[in-house]
Amino acid sequence: MSLPARMLLIDDDLAFCQVLARMLTRRGVEVQARHDAASALAALEDFAADGIVLDLKLGADNGLLLIHDLRARCPQARIVLATGYASIATAVDAMRRGAWNYLPKPFDIDALAQAFESPSPQAPPPEPPAEPPSLRRQGWEHMQRVLAECGGNVSAAARMLGVDRRTLQRKLAKRPVRERPE
Repeated sequence: MSLPARMLLIDDDLAFCQVLARMLTRRGVEVQARHDAASALAALEDFAADGIVLDLKLGADNGLLLIHDLRARCPQARIVLATGYASIATAVDAMRRGAWNYLPKPFDIDALAQAFESPSPQAPPPEPPAEPPSLRRQGWEHMQRVLAECGGNVSAAARMLGVDRRTLQRKLAKRPVRERPE
């Protein structure tokens, strides 16, 4: 497994960026870290990244909405969307917007390297889950997808879903637990 030679980290968590940058530097990767959308886009003018690790939630910015601009400024870079709010809906949305891969936090350096790898043509398709997600989980993922489509605007997402804004906020805060033990 190999990592890109030049990597841009875009995450509002300063401690996470420092630790990840240190680990990547030890592996010979040239790293720059940015903590908001504007400075990340500005960094790409001087820094031609081969790989970009992008956080879903960047304070006031939304990582999903940033993918298009990153692809426009740095089309050769592989973008891996990393998030602590992992859901199938955001993974699918990220891939549709041009992300190379999706990685739930926390992750280790080997998982990150694997996320930048090209898929093997001989690899068998992934097995479907033994148990489908619960209805509660599917509903929560649908709300997350609509929220992402609305650019993180809870009021607009609530209107699209036909619910009160406060109700949607409460439902989004109640992240369903995993049905299967890991």
